[in-house]
Amino acid sequence: MRKLLRRRRAGRATEVAVYRAASHVVAARQGERTILLDARRGRYFGVDDVGASIWRQLAGGATLAVLVAALEQEYAAPREALERDATEFLARLARARLVVSA
Repeated sequence: MRKLLRRRRAGRATEVAVYRAASHVVAARQGERTILLDARRGRYFGVDDVGASIWRQLAGGATLAVLVAALEQEYAAPREALERDATEFLARLARARLVVSA
């Protein structure tokens, strides 16, 4: 299921996906890593601090732009690098069915 928000920009509508953590995924902190448990499949995934930061933003739903803005506040890295890394991370989460676009 994919629900898209429409936003007006320069006289034309664009579509922006809002990502959320899948309801069957539980997150827990273990030492310096965050562990994601896919309760449906019984699979565990470990994420680093940046991944954990993105995961926290997904709890309430977030667009890629919102995720990148939050990362910019936390990390001293170029916006382009943060956007690329966040996009790749979201794609990996989507392939593993840990995140849904709403």
